[in-house]
Amino acid sequence: MTLYSIAESQLGDLLLVGEASATARSGVALASLSMPGQKGAVVVQDGWRRDDEVFSDVARQLRAYFNGTAKSFELEFAPTGTEFQQRVWRTLDDIPYGTTTTYGHLADQLGVERAEIRAVGAAIGANPLLLVRPCHRVIGADGSLRGYAGGVERKRDLLIHEGALQPVLI
Repeated sequence: MTLYSIAESQLGDLLLVGEASATARSGVALASLSMPGQKGAVVVQDGWRRDDEVFSDVARQLRAYFNGTAKSFELEFAPTGTEFQQRVWRTLDDIPYGTTTTYGHLADQLGVERAEIRAVGAAIGANPLLLVRPCHRVIGADGSLRGYAGGVERKRDLLIHEGALQPVLI
């Protein structure tokens, strides 16, 4: 059964979608976390059931992240994506809070040829778990903030929040 909830955040209302799971601490494995205005955002479907209680631990962890008391998430994720996407996404999970890496460095870690960096970028772009699976920590080799389904402004805001970027004073 597909369950969902809405979590308030500094980025707007986040849509949390998951599947019931006997192994997850809260009883739900997170399948998607979407932001308002996100490219390719998931929308609530007929037959889905809202259940704020099973997502209470996810919401608590998100609040702790945004108030600066948590630097990681301990959540069970519902399996989605191709085998290659899952490999890329697992590598994202290893990028430490407050740091960034490049698409090229990720490709090297994955053993992907430089000519196939676009495939790594496409897998990152297909990440259904924005924020909790930190694709926002991947930047261009020149330091530019490239593509983020939630918008480059949000990517910048998340990296500033984590201390990986300094705010620009104008």
